[in-house]
Amino acid sequence: MKMTVGGSTPWRAFESWPYIYNGLRHGLLPADKTRKEKEKAAALASPSGQTYGKLLAERLLPNRNRILAFQARPPASSPRPKRNLPSADRILDAPDMTDDYYLNVLDWGSRNILSIAPRQHRPPLMKAEDDLGAAASVSWAPDGRYLALGLNGSDVQLWDTDSQRLLRTLRGVHRSRVGSLSWSNHILTTGGKDGKVVNNDVRIRSHVVHSYRGHRGEVCGLGGLVPAGGIDGHCSADLPRSWIHRFDKHASAVKALAWCPFQSNLLASGGGGNDRCIKLWNTENGTCLDSVDTGSQVCSLLWSKKEKELLSSHGFGQNQLTLWKYPSFRKIIDLTGHSSESCARPWYGPKSPQILSSPDGCTVASVSGDETLRFWNVFGSPETTKKSPPKPLRT
Repeated sequence: MKMTVGGSTPWRAFESWPYIYNGLRHGLLPADKTRKEKEKAAALASPSGQTYGKLLAERLLPNRNRILAFQARPPASSPRPKRNLPSADRILDAPDMTDDYYLNVLDWGSRNILSIAPRQHRPPLMKAEDDLGAAASVSWAPDGRYLALGLNGSDVQLWDTDSQRLLRTLRGVHRSRVGSLSWSNHILTTGGKDGKVVNNDVRIRSHVVHSYRGHRGEVCGLGGLVPAGGIDGHCSADLPRSWIHRFDKHASAVKALAWCPFQSNLLASGGGGNDRCIKLWNTENGTCLDSVDTGSQVCSLLWSKKEKELLSSHGFGQNQLTLWKYPSFRKIIDLTGHSSESCARPWYGPKSPQILSSPDGCTVASVSGDETLRFWNVFGSPETTKKSPPKPLRT
């Protein structure tokens, strides 16, 4: 049976059809080559044409073989190992904790000894006289042997922990409780409820070397000789005679202060329950670089010594620890476990955890109103290299 299409033999029409289809798909003409095309092909086939084509390919398409070559698929990139941030790996009892948010009752010395100041503890390592009041703050000297106690009765004591002997009492520094302490070599800086910040040289008899006031309320946070945070919501950077910057963008008490270890002019501060913000400050020109609303009261701040990360502790809600990525302030993880319930009598201050790091910068300790002391492996493994011990403190 023969079929005709437009009067032509069907087999010839269908024989040419695939060629036409392929030509349309690839943009070629189905017709025979013209005379000019034949001449061009012959010229390219000549020795001079081949040389020209070779030079053209080298200049314009030096990697055409790689572009069109089919090679084995490159090895798949191995995924970044997932960071292991477990719950607290050790939990210890911390009974009868001092129940005031504005105090600083936990410190970790360079000899890897942790000190806590409860209201009462039996048997105590060292005990202030009853008429001087309980300890409102504790701070290890750089050598890890001497411990400073700020008392509710306005005095400051310096203890030798090896012999458990009271070395001296600094009197007349403040008119009320001393809730914050910070060391810099032989200078002990104290912050009191009277709003004063005092530098004390513990080597000399007349120990007060500088005294200045930059707050209307209690000084509840210190970060070395320069920054001081107060219950009035202000954070001031001070010189011996006067403050050079006054950071007043927080809406409530500023207790949390932390210097950045990899950028010397960067200071982080955290606001209380009516503020809830972490702010970053340039201490050279006094500008606020960034601010993030954490949603809850900021109690403590701690920079990682290895990564560009910031750890914060919070009150209300979950009483959690939160790890942030710097500078994006992306939340990495919340570490929960502390309860908002106090095991003793109810706190009149927020039950938020205070945090600090071990001497190697890896382990974080937190203590809260639930009367537990928790240890978290947040910042990785300790360094294998040993650092030279700090010089002993001369008293």
